[in-house]
Amino acid sequence: MDRILIVEDEEAIARFVELELRHEGYDVGKAGDGRTGLDMALSGQYQLVLLDIMLPELSGLEVIRRLRRESQIPVIMLTARDTVMDKVSGLDMGADDYITKPFAIEELLARIRTALRKRPQAAPADAGLTCGPLRMDVARHTVTCREQPVELTSREFEVLKLLLENQQIVLSRDTFLAKVWGYDYMGETNVVDVYIRYLRSKIDDAFGVDLIHTVRGVGYVLREG
Repeated sequence: MDRILIVEDEEAIARFVELELRHEGYDVGKAGDGRTGLDMALSGQYQLVLLDIMLPELSGLEVIRRLRRESQIPVIMLTARDTVMDKVSGLDMGADDYITKPFAIEELLARIRTALRKRPQAAPADAGLTCGPLRMDVARHTVTCREQPVELTSREFEVLKLLLENQQIVLSRDTFLAKVWGYDYMGETNVVDVYIRYLRSKIDDAFGVDLIHTVRGVGYVLREG
């Protein structure tokens, strides 16, 4: 049975979500402030976190920033703050998804199922992927280029991992959406282009390499030269 942590200071909302999750067969824990939520999320007892942004003690953004130093547990931001910058900040900090209040419980449940399907799996200690000077250590969740560290968000890491696993193969946007965001993804399709742009900035442009290529009208491919 998967355990889900709700970090939400509005008790009525937390209780409503808790009851719905228990009805679906999940075990549930709750925290009413960011500091307690962070400690519980790092306990290793949960498989997913529903995280509000506006919290006492520590904000949701600060919680996920600290959480990502030690854990890749799936996190869905659950908040009334729906501006583009709020969403970008949450995703860049490492959130896996973002849903705004008020929300339909069916949509939340679908996003939870998607996030749980994509949660990180244990990898062999020597699991590594390379392309020219680019190297990804899957087990340690690190990336280097020309032996220098490349700082990536959780989502950027997953996009790059898919490219590395399929070198020389042109991947369509639909493939990225299905493999990285999940079949239940309900956002904009150009999100793939945005994350490819992020990766090019952090890898190709930053290190003077030519690895991530566009195949016009088809998609993207990772290859040297």
